[in-house]
Amino acid sequence: MTSIIRPPAALQRRRIMAWALGAVLLAGVSVATLALGDLGVGPLEALSALAGTGDAGTVLVVREWRLPRAVLGILIGALLALSGALFQTVTRNPLGSPDILGFSVGAFTGVLLATLAGAGTVLALTGSAVVGGLLAAVIVFALSARTGFRGLTVVITGVGITAMLGAVNVVLVVRLDDVRARAAAVWATGSLNGVEVGWILPAAVTLGTGAVVVAALAPAMQALEFGEERAAGLGVRPVAVRWTAMLVGVAMISVATAVTGPVGFVALAAPQIARRLWGTGTIPFGASALTGAVLLCASDLVASRLLAPVMLPTGIVTVCLGGVYLAWLLTRREKENP
Repeated sequence: MTSIIRPPAALQRRRIMAWALGAVLLAGVSVATLALGDLGVGPLEALSALAGTGDAGTVLVVREWRLPRAVLGILIGALLALSGALFQTVTRNPLGSPDILGFSVGAFTGVLLATLAGAGTVLALTGSAVVGGLLAAVIVFALSARTGFRGLTVVITGVGITAMLGAVNVVLVVRLDDVRARAAAVWATGSLNGVEVGWILPAAVTLGTGAVVVAALAPAMQALEFGEERAAGLGVRPVAVRWTAMLVGVAMISVATAVTGPVGFVALAAPQIARRLWGTGTIPFGASALTGAVLLCASDLVASRLLAPVMLPTGIVTVCLGGVYLAWLLTRREKENP
C-alpha cells in the first residue's frame, strides 16, 4: 500500500529540490538583511557579528537592530502563509485569503481601538488584534453561511467587509493625535520598519502552536478539498475541522497584523505558489510557510534598499506584487471557466 501512495521518483526529486531552493533563498535573503544597510558589512562579517565576534559597533548593529527584523520577517511570513493556506482550503478558493476576506483589516481595527484606549503593551495589542480579527471572521462567515463557505460568495462578502472596516479605520486614525496618526498611517500599509525584539516571542509561540494544530488537521483539511461529503465518508467531521482551522487562521493573521500592520499579498499568493512549485494537488502547509517567509523577507529587503536611505513600508512592495498576481489569477480563472 505504501508503494501505491508514494509520489513518483521524479515528483519526489522535484519536491526535494523545491525545499532546498526555498531554504537557500531564505538563508540568502536573511544574510543580506543582516549585512545591508547604512552601515554595510560583508556576509562573512555579518555572520561573525551574529556570533558575537568582531567590531563592537558592527555586533551592535547586526544583533540588536537587524537580527530582530530578519527573525520577525521569517516568523510573520510563515504566519501569513499558513493562515492563507488554511482559509483557501476551507473556502476551496484561491482568492480565499484572510487579507481579502477582511480579517487582517479587522485585526488592525482592534489594534487602533486599543491604541485609542491608551494601551501600548505587546500583550494588549496582540489580544486586541485577535479579537478584532475574530469579530471580522464571525461577520464574514455568518453572512456567507448559507453557501457553505465556498464559491465567490465568501470572497465578495469579505471584500465588502474589508471596505467597511477600512472606512472605520480611517475614522479611528483621524481621532489619534498627530504623532500616533502618522505612525498608524505608515503601519496601515504593513511594515517591518521599527519592529522590536519583544514581538519575537508572541510571534514564535503563535507560529509554533499553529504549526502543531495545522499538522494535526492536515489530513482532514486535505480531505475537505475534495468536498464535504467525501470527507465525511472518510470519517472527517467537516464542521469541527472547518471552525478549528478558521480560529487558528484568524489567530495567526491577527498576531502578524499586530506586529507589522496588514501586509498584503503573502497570505494570498504563498499557498498557490507553493502548490505549483511542489507539484501537489492540495495546498502543502509546510511548503506554504517556507514560501511565505521567503516572499516577505525578500519584499522587505527590496523595500529597505530600493530608495535607500529611505526605507519604504514592506507592504508597498507586497501590494505591487500582489496586484500583478491577482490580475494573473483572475485572468487564468476566466480562461479555465469561460
